[in-house]
Amino acid sequence: MRRHPEPILHVDMDAFYASVEQRDDPALRGRPVVVGGAGDRGVVAAASYEARRFGVHSAMPMVRARRLCPDLVVVGNRFDQYREVSRQVMAILASFTPLVEPLSLDEAFLDVAGAVRLFGAPPAIGEQIRSRVRAELDLPCSVGVGPTKSVAKLLSGKAKPDGLLHWRADEVRARLRPLPVSDLWGAGPKTVERLAGYGFRTVGQLADSDLTTLQRIVGEAMGGQLHRLARGEDPRSVTPQEPARSVSAEETFLEDVDDPDELRREVLRLAEKVGRRLRRAGIAGRTVTLKVRFASFETVTRSSTLPGPTDRTHDLVVVATRLLDGLRLERARIRLLGVGVSNLGDGDGARQLSLGGDPTAVVDDPLLADDPRWEDLDRVADRAAARFGGRGVSFAALLDDPDEAAPSPTREDRQVPSDGDAGDTGPAGASPAGQPGSV
Repeated sequence: MRRHPEPILHVDMDAFYASVEQRDDPALRGRPVVVGGAGDRGVVAAASYEARRFGVHSAMPMVRARRLCPDLVVVGNRFDQYREVSRQVMAILASFTPLVEPLSLDEAFLDVAGAVRLFGAPPAIGEQIRSRVRAELDLPCSVGVGPTKSVAKLLSGKAKPDGLLHWRADEVRARLRPLPVSDLWGAGPKTVERLAGYGFRTVGQLADSDLTTLQRIVGEAMGGQLHRLARGEDPRSVTPQEPARSVSAEETFLEDVDDPDELRREVLRLAEKVGRRLRRAGIAGRTVTLKVRFASFETVTRSSTLPGPTDRTHDLVVVATRLLDGLRLERARIRLLGVGVSNLGDGDGARQLSLGGDPTAVVDDPLLADDPRWEDLDRVADRAAARFGGRGVSFAALLDDPDEAAPSPTREDRQVPSDGDAGDTGPAGASPAGQPGSV
């Protein structure tokens, strides 16, 4: 049987976090709702469509959101609930095809070429998915149907809210041509601005351009990608359960912090959280990254690669603290800290960290010498946390730290799994905890 020419679906939940809150609390339905931190330093994680009509969108400071919409209803994050609902959504998608590639909690690609004999043409499958999500979960979603992943994702965004859009393969190039460059996957604001400076404003202009010229303007990789996408070419296949790319945690302080001791305590807490997530997922990583955002919103990252993979909290603390000290902040006011681990692999490899090797590694540090007692301590701490629903064994410096369910007055925990359609801005980017493929 010939493969259907438009077998790719992109399913995107509409204003996912906010929709879950409106579903679970009927009093919120029809009202402008945002999910996020309620304090002055809070940030909008998701906004209902009622809130978006006032110009409120994700990543907006909560103070500005309240100014735009005085009647705004702010609801705290319930990530455990969002993850559970996401699991239910993905189960519905998997009932149509095993070829499901989640991008984040609220969006996924499907390849339904092998399902058309059972369920009908891809647009019909898309409508069945929308009907089941609405009937079983009482939530709206939008679906794009096309010949490639990039086209399907573009169409799901244009179908919002609560719609379905399908382009035939033979009409894709013509339909793409009048669209703005910003509609292409990966064309961020800086790329769009740079292209506009050279007169490239529509997809058709990119499609007609010389590849070498584009690569000189935006770089070899980005130029090649945009040139292909502008012509409707996207060879990427749907890849189920893509391995995790990174594991990370970050926090935004409610008030800027310049105390070195407090910053080190936060690094301890973040490293502990990341280490626990690594071990829970059975993975380990070689590259440790520290993220620092200053009061001016300038953001810097520093990374160090270890000779071998680790999932030990102790190792993450040593490396992340070394990176923090290397910045020589000298009482600079810090708005956000983050710790992440990448270059991931199987957790069984997380053992001896031999010194030497990679020139970017943290070497000659006796604190990184192999000592099985650190692994024993991690196992005890993990068991205590699992049993008591929190941190039962921790660093002495954190003994005053309140339970994670009740952050201290000086900080706001920020995990940012992507609410993919928030602002309808393209692929999940870089919420460390919510990027495609992160844990």
